[in-house]
Amino acid sequence: MEEILFDEILQEIFTRLPSSSSSLPTFESVPLVSKRWLRLYRASKTSMSLRVNPHDSSVITFLPSILHNHPSLSSLCFVSDPKTPILFPSAAESNFNDHLISIVSSCCFNLRKLCFLVNPLSPSSLLPLSTSSLSLTSLSLKLLGPVSFNWVGSFPSLKDLSVDVCSRNSSDSLTGSNPNLDVVELGLESVSLTGIQSDDTGVTWLWRRCRKLKKLCLKSCGTIGETELFALCLKNVEEIELRTCRSIADVVLLKVSEICESLNSLLIYDGGNKDGLVHFMNNSRCSDTLKTLDLRLPMDLMDEHLVSLAANFKSLSTLRLTSCYFVTGHGLKVLALSFSSSLEELSLRSCDAVEREPGLLATLGQHLGRLRKLELSFNEWLYDKEVVSMLASCSGLVELDLRGCKNLTGSVFVSLNKSCVKLRSLDIASCRLIQAGEVEAFVMKSQRLKKIVVEENKITEAAMKWASSKLIDVVALDSDVPW
Repeated sequence: MEEILFDEILQEIFTRLPSSSSSLPTFESVPLVSKRWLRLYRASKTSMSLRVNPHDSSVITFLPSILHNHPSLSSLCFVSDPKTPILFPSAAESNFNDHLISIVSSCCFNLRKLCFLVNPLSPSSLLPLSTSSLSLTSLSLKLLGPVSFNWVGSFPSLKDLSVDVCSRNSSDSLTGSNPNLDVVELGLESVSLTGIQSDDTGVTWLWRRCRKLKKLCLKSCGTIGETELFALCLKNVEEIELRTCRSIADVVLLKVSEICESLNSLLIYDGGNKDGLVHFMNNSRCSDTLKTLDLRLPMDLMDEHLVSLAANFKSLSTLRLTSCYFVTGHGLKVLALSFSSSLEELSLRSCDAVEREPGLLATLGQHLGRLRKLELSFNEWLYDKEVVSMLASCSGLVELDLRGCKNLTGSVFVSLNKSCVKLRSLDIASCRLIQAGEVEAFVMKSQRLKKIVVEENKITEAAMKWASSKLIDVVALDSDVPW
């Protein structure tokens, strides 16, 4: 009895150990102590990620033993070996998928999260999983297109679904799984779809039954199916991401502006629609709830969008703009004035206006005194004077990202120590003019810093000692790896 109690205590301790650390015992070092600890380590491990080669039959041979030795697994991820060539899935690879899913179904009875990113699956491969893993709440996988989503109804506890349609199949991949056509409503709260195209008509089945959806992510999608049925799932959505979805951005934004009353986060990358953006900025029903806006629209975002944003949205706390080449200082100043009392995070990543308009950052800083997080990364022609003039007004900063600002020097450190005494995180990777001695002096003088990101060759032995004594996490990047 005492031995069992001791084992249980050890397992509880193991689960509380950090996954990695330079100064503390780590979870990974536990099995090196003894065979007994190895057994307890395996029994206490709740998550595992395996890199597999679908052409290696030994995976099927050894996997059951591996999974049986880890009875507490609740999260399991399979990823493809990067050396494996990406080909259209063959019959052998389909059999490999079936075997792998079958083994998981028979060995992992506590599974809550499964990520299967080895080969594209067919819906029929999921049938064993649907009968054994009724408590599965998160599922990420690749599917053959055109896709059906009827099989989702076989997972009653599913909350989070991520599907990447990475191959197109001329055969009928819409059949072969339990259709569950009688399912009235799914419990899904988060849906992420990649690669949905015009022949993926099955997506309409999904929209019709997703009334509890809170997060929607679409990437490289060319259709949303029937527009009115798509609109049915938007009522309670709080977060939307559109990545490389130019052909559907306008209709999505139209429906979002008409229906979403609880949206608090919107991200649009690499493919927007100018008219759709204008309509959203001027007619959205979520103007009082939107807190985070993240845009990377090099050819689509204009000053008129920012002016409309400033006029209609008053509660924005986070604004991230990346590579917005047609935005000028005028639009940014209007935004800063409008959000002076609410904005706490600002990111102007690779922003032309920041580099070409002297004094712009100083003006922004004067209006945005509540900023806690600031990112000015990859503005290569940004100089010390501009950054220092902004930092003088941002005394509340706790995070600052200057990565890739190649013309900044160590003079910025003087301003940081003087004006930003609350700073806890700093990223100065790829700031080529900043010297190792200046980094060392800054670490020594910093009062509240807890994390610094910099190239490995700029961290001296003395800097590491100071960082260790102040419990500062030093993220040392390989100086030979281009940013």
